[in-house]
Amino acid sequence: MPDAAPILLWFRRDLRLADHPALTAAVETGRPIIPVFINDEVVAGQGAAPRFRLGLSVGSLAQQLESKGSKLILRLGDALQVLRNLIAETGATSVYWSRAYDPITKDRDKALKAALKDDGITAQSFTGHLLFEPWTVETKTGGFYRVYTPMWRAVRNRDVPAPVPAPSKILAPTAWPASDNLGDWQLDKAMNRGAAVLGPHCTVGEAAANDRLGAFIEDRVASYADQRDFPAVNGTSGLSENLTCGEISPATCWHAGWSSFRRGADQAEIFLKELVWREFAYHLAFHTPHITTANWRPEWDAFPWNTDESTAEVTAWKQGRTGIPFVDAAMRQMYVTGVMHNRARMIVASYLTKNLMSRWQIGERWFADCLIDWDPASNAMGWQWVAGSGPDAAPYFRVFNPVTQLEKFDRDGRYQKQWITEGFGQPTETALSYFDAIPRSWGLSPDDRYPSPIVTPEEGRMRALDAYAAREKPAN
Repeated sequence: MPDAAPILLWFRRDLRLADHPALTAAVETGRPIIPVFINDEVVAGQGAAPRFRLGLSVGSLAQQLESKGSKLILRLGDALQVLRNLIAETGATSVYWSRAYDPITKDRDKALKAALKDDGITAQSFTGHLLFEPWTVETKTGGFYRVYTPMWRAVRNRDVPAPVPAPSKILAPTAWPASDNLGDWQLDKAMNRGAAVLGPHCTVGEAAANDRLGAFIEDRVASYADQRDFPAVNGTSGLSENLTCGEISPATCWHAGWSSFRRGADQAEIFLKELVWREFAYHLAFHTPHITTANWRPEWDAFPWNTDESTAEVTAWKQGRTGIPFVDAAMRQMYVTGVMHNRARMIVASYLTKNLMSRWQIGERWFADCLIDWDPASNAMGWQWVAGSGPDAAPYFRVFNPVTQLEKFDRDGRYQKQWITEGFGQPTETALSYFDAIPRSWGLSPDDRYPSPIVTPEEGRMRALDAYAAREKPAN
């Protein structure tokens, strides 16, 4: 019977069972559900660390589904062709998935939905990756927000539906289609030896994500505004990797934050603002998709940034060998753990784009290869915010001084000691792990001397300001 035909539930960046609108809608039909994950060109196009982390999340989801009497079907290939093959094999008449908003995925989904509908298949997408759909948040004049603060004010008191629990059971089909083996995909291959170093620092899966949120709300959200800028302090939620893979929904985080705020934890509002900052990034990626690859402000296209990734300065920046402790500690933290403290990200980005006068896309692409919490919208907007070329950007003449920033946010030197070996008689285990994570081709050793600054903050600041002033001068 047609109403007994299976539904293909296509998982992507929504690797959880709770508060999953597409899954909830599929369960409510009473029809069999075939969960699917496709290793297509979008997955293959991700960098080494994000793809490695995604593989861990897929494995965790597969175990969750088995506990519900279901199964995750893995397939490799073009998404449309894979879905068509599965439809032919299973008799499925519907495909459900959670919407995405970055330009690459959005374009794929648009073409795929049209093709499936032409095939006579019900192709339906659902919300789930954001709190607010981009087309539902408008200024008083009907446009989208180009500045963060007014958007925050506009959505602060909006109703967000309460999270929906995971279904107790997912109806299985009478027969399962064949599935690939996750290990055969080798999603960790590009990490090489770095996977063994980085893996233990990952907090993987829906249960772990919810535990992480609970611990943050219980222990740290009340002091979030006071502690979040200190990179050696466990003062943030750490949920970025889980939100990236969709192991927890933004609505779950939103309601937990508001609940804490209403109980008297005033600083929880800053956490809520950070969730809306993520929303802002996706709204901009939806309305102005060029933000992910090009200067959001076209007047910056002629700015004289260095575009050569092979220069000695850029190489030193990538290796965490600039001679600037805050920058180097941050880069090494990323290689060992797959994440970088947010304050450190701003310092690292400012040093590359302003002190070293290199274009932000160099850093954006490097982060896209090295971060397990890489996010196409947030990563691009963050880089453009620091570089000065994006919306609501930090002015170009605002150049973070990495020396004074370290003095302010790492007074006792714990952060730099945690990640830098050179100059310390008894280096920490985390600092030594950097040499196990990086490529052997770099030829670096804990016995190396710590380098002198490749560009001092003062020199870099003047170089940046001179270039900015020249840009502002009218042509003769």
